[in-house]
Parts: sequence; C-alpha cells; structure tokens
Amino acid sequence: MSQRVRWTVFTVIAAAVVAVVTAYAIGAATTYRRAHDRPPTVETAPDTGSAGRATGPRIVFRHTGTDDQNGMIASVPLDDPSGARTFTSLNCDRVDATPQVISCLRTERGVITKYSLTEYAADGAEIQKVSVPGIPSRTRLSPDSSLVATTTFVSGHSYMQVGFSTATEIRDVGGKGYGNLERFTLVLDGKQVSPRDRNIWGVTFADDDTFYATVGTGGETYLVRGDLAERTLTSVAEHVECPSLSPDGTRIAFKQASERGGQTWWTPAVLDLATGKRTVLRAEDRNVDDQIAWLNDHTVLYGLARDDEVGVTDVWSLGTDGRTRPELFIQQAWSPTVVRP
Repeated sequence: MSQRVRWTVFTVIAAAVVAVVTAYAIGAATTYRRAHDRPPTVETAPDTGSAGRATGPRIVFRHTGTDDQNGMIASVPLDDPSGARTFTSLNCDRVDATPQVISCLRTERGVITKYSLTEYAADGAEIQKVSVPGIPSRTRLSPDSSLVATTTFVSGHSYMQVGFSTATEIRDVGGKGYGNLERFTLVLDGKQVSPRDRNIWGVTFADDDTFYATVGTGGETYLVRGDLAERTLTSVAEHVECPSLSPDGTRIAFKQASERGGQTWWTPAVLDLATGKRTVLRAEDRNVDDQIAWLNDHTVLYGLARDDEVGVTDVWSLGTDGRTRPELFIQQAWSPTVVRP
C-alpha cells in the first residue's frame, strides 16, 4: 500500500471516529439538558432562590423530586406541610436548621470526590466551610445555634454493612472543632473502657455542653450522654441508635434494631430518660433507617424511600403513643427539621 493510500485510509477512519464522538457528545448533551430541565413535581412558592426568603415557623428539608430542583433545600409552613414549598439556592445531602443557622452536609463530585460541611446564616450568607472525612450521614445543630455535629461514613455506606466505620465530630459554629468523638473518654456500665472497634454516630444536643449519641462496640449499641467540657461519653441505656431529644428534653426518639428476614430492621421507639421506659412504635412496620426528628412533644418525623421510584423519599409523621398509624407528611422530602423562630 502506497503512502498516499495509507494517508487516505487514515483520514477516512479519523473522520469516522470524529463523527461518532461528535454524535455521542451531542446526544449526551441533549440528554443532560433534558435531565436538567424537568418541570417541578410539586407546588412551588413564587418567591424562591434565597436561603433567607422563608420566615415564620416552618419545616426545612431536602427536596427529592425527580425534577431540576432535586437535592435543593426547601421549606414549607409548619401549619401547611402539604402546601407550596419555598426553595433555597442550597444543595445538600443532609440538612439541619435553627432560626439562626443552616447546617449543610454535601458531596462535591469531581475528578476527586470531596465531602464538606458548610454553615450558613439564616439569610444564606456562608459562615464557614470545612472538609469532612467521609460520606454524609447525619448533622445536628444545638438549640442555641452555637454547636454543629456531623456524622460521616469513612468506610461503608450504610449502618447495615458489616465493618462500617464512622467519624463523628462537634464544632463551634464559625469556629474550632473538638475532634473525633472517639477520642473522648468512654464510660460503659460505670467502667472506663477503650475498645478499638468503637463507632459513634447520631448526635442530638440538649444544650451548649450536653449531648446524646450512639456508641457501637462489640456488636452492641449504647445511648451515651456526652459532656463537651469534660470530653466524656457515659452510657445511659443499651440498644439505642440515632437518638433525637424531644423538645421538652424528657425523651429520646430512636431506631430500635431487630432481625427480619436475615437483615437488620429498625423500628421507631421512644425512651423516657427519667424512668427508662421504652415505647416501641410498632404501628410503623416499615424499615426506618433515619435519625428521627420531633414535630412536637407527641409526634415524630422520619424519611422513607419509595419502592417504586429510585431516589425519591417522603417524610412521614407518627404519634408517640404507640397506637397512632403513620401518615404521609411531606412528599418528595428527606432530612426534615422543624424551625420555630
């Protein structure tokens, strides 16, 4: 084959490759535009965009609809949870909010995936952004907005996985961190211990010094009371995961583990801190893998994935009397938090 013929063949092949790549790129771009130009799947309030637009008592959450607002933080009025939602400009995997601060845990995808915590003022102004060591799982703010806690997976993606590992940290909002809670002194059943396999997750605050969390070690889980000033974790009860302190500070809502069909199954439950009495909310028979939030002193909220739509979740409400049936509370929502100015 002459050199001229070889060049001709090469040119034809190169042109074909360019045509295929160009067609693929155009198709991918069209698919991307269509995927990111989906109409709203819920009623949207007309005044949107700023993190500080919504005011008054409200429920803040992550929108999970299959539209172009997927992942954005939104809110609905506390007295109208099924009403039009106001969207912010924030995209978060997990969110918590008070009247003064918004805590946003997010995954930043790129050539190298990163994970971060960003603290925002109520008007959306960034207070501080810090890196976190793994996949976002839980975040909570203290009632006075001075502290923020995060839990991330540094190994594994779920509490059901064998060998999962978490990193849980508490920080001053806009300030320093107190380090991984695994470095705190751990007291279980009255004895100081230092197990190498300890995992800590699911912080809930009582005030600017006292908090509760879950410690897992040796195949058991414990509710611990934390003292930030003393840097101690002291066991309060066994078999408590992802605690959430009630508004009146007297009870802990949590997920109680059992085994069903060879896998871990979590049912909502409530622990009275004074008496130790447990009320398992068996009216909810689905698997609730969430850190429960309190709507009020008698009702809790949690997220559940839909069976028929991948990635879509809804927030459900459930009375704590042990008899009330669960009710759909906010559709296409996740990570709810109640804000009362």
